[in-house]
Amino acid sequence: MRDETLNQQLLAWYDRHAREMPWRVPPAERAKGVLPDPYRVWLSEVMLQQTTVAAVKSYFEVFTRLWPTVSDLAAAEDADVMAAWAGLGYYARARNLLKCARAVVADHGGQFPSDPAGLLSLPGIGPYTCAAISAIAFDAPETVVDGNVERVMSRLHAVTEPLPASKPQLTALAAALTPAQRPGDYAQAVMDLGATICTPRSPACGICPWSAPCKARAQGIAAELPKKTPKKPKPTRYGTVYLARRADGAWLLETRPDKGLLGGMLGWPGSDWAEDSPPSAPPFPADWRDAGAEVRHTFTHFHLILTVKLAEAPMGTNPTTGEWQRLAPASLPTVMRKAYDLAASVLPPH
Repeated sequence: MRDETLNQQLLAWYDRHAREMPWRVPPAERAKGVLPDPYRVWLSEVMLQQTTVAAVKSYFEVFTRLWPTVSDLAAAEDADVMAAWAGLGYYARARNLLKCARAVVADHGGQFPSDPAGLLSLPGIGPYTCAAISAIAFDAPETVVDGNVERVMSRLHAVTEPLPASKPQLTALAAALTPAQRPGDYAQAVMDLGATICTPRSPACGICPWSAPCKARAQGIAAELPKKTPKKPKPTRYGTVYLARRADGAWLLETRPDKGLLGGMLGWPGSDWAEDSPPSAPPFPADWRDAGAEVRHTFTHFHLILTVKLAEAPMGTNPTTGEWQRLAPASLPTVMRKAYDLAASVLPPH
């Protein structure tokens, strides 16, 4: 089947079944000439990295309510943006979000550049995000390849070489199908197909617009693809966090260094995270007691087990690190929120 026929089949399916998303211009509106807002496209693409659509929607709505334009975001306080991002994970994205917004305002007059070179010059925008913004916001015939697209291409063409070695081949196959007309809608259509029909498990081949030409379906191997090279087991690291509540209800908090995991986020004073249990390093002398349970959290490259130590502090306590603050638990990243929830279940009400 010719590529042009495949394109038209998929776009016709997308016109009927496109997912509704707060950052998306529906195909019917796009056909009327309604243009996507590059700011909303960029914001959604950054949020969607390593995260699901379901998890992103509420965060996107909060961000666009607080900062409706890139200029608004560029002028925001770092701490406010990091607090609004808390719980979404991969916190380097939030730091790059601010850097990028400020670069767009300072270097491009508050308008996202429409050319790939200009987009790639911005902080936090790599080849994938550049292609997505170019295609969706500016309707440029760029090839957008995420996990959904890799899965669809591997099945459509029955590519049995495992990922990640097959990435170049899958990208080339996706590029061959990218049309000159409606490339933005097409890019979103392939991602929608992977997310709703050509799913990782139990693909709904019977209602797929590409069922007939799909080589993996014909061979009965669709559910087995894409194959993946087994990953190495994740190591486990250990650490200790110290949760102290002062007599007036303030908590001892610190802002983590900009670089590294959870950079720029609020957190609890504590030890480094190491493969061996680290030595005690309380922020002030006190009757520190064990919370009675561990906090467990998994990052991309390792599992983390935290010992949680608790103390009630009198007024006038001077810690060696951190500051006494009123706490909004929602501003904590997930692993630190887990420690707070544990402490709140153990400490008496204040």
